[in-house]
Amino acid sequence: MDYLYAVVLFAISSSITPGPNNIMVMTSGLNFGVRRSLPLLAGICVGFAIMLLLVGLGFGQLFSLWPDLHLLIKVIGTLYLLYLAWLIARSAGMATSKEQQQPLSFIKGALFQWVNAKAWVVATGAIAAFTTVGASFYSQNLTIALTFFIVSFPSVGVWMLFGSLLKRWLQHGKARQWFNYTMALLLVISVLPVVTELLTQLG
Repeated sequence: MDYLYAVVLFAISSSITPGPNNIMVMTSGLNFGVRRSLPLLAGICVGFAIMLLLVGLGFGQLFSLWPDLHLLIKVIGTLYLLYLAWLIARSAGMATSKEQQQPLSFIKGALFQWVNAKAWVVATGAIAAFTTVGASFYSQNLTIALTFFIVSFPSVGVWMLFGSLLKRWLQHGKARQWFNYTMALLLVISVLPVVTELLTQLG
């Protein structure tokens, strides 16, 4: 039971703390409301649980065999995060383009986990910390994935609800636009450590 408590606490602390997933879902909650943001929330939670399972089954070891693959994913992930920051910055209170009127989908939320640097850190950290080599490894891996799946819905969902509640105070187009600029900036800042690491590797 102590093991499960430890996994739950780790899942809550890593899921509820600021990161690209929470920034995106809060911005979506503000701009599109709770109902239209639910597919993105579900995609994030399901996608990360699947990622945990695959990392536990040895997907992460591919990076040891092909380090260039890891570098490629980092580059793609960084560029994608910067693209999302640009989209968030463009999302004004009175969206006019079709692109701005559509929140990210379930599939995009799920696939985003594979290019999310924080997701990789949490996934590899969870598998390393809460699994042991032996017959119980696979049941432990499944326990971790299921725990994160259950815990991440309220932990990440709180950010979506917070974004939706902010809509009440940010009715003015300019206020919402500045909020989006701030969220875009926070997303860019969350990418900076990865950018620094990439520049060091490529340099």
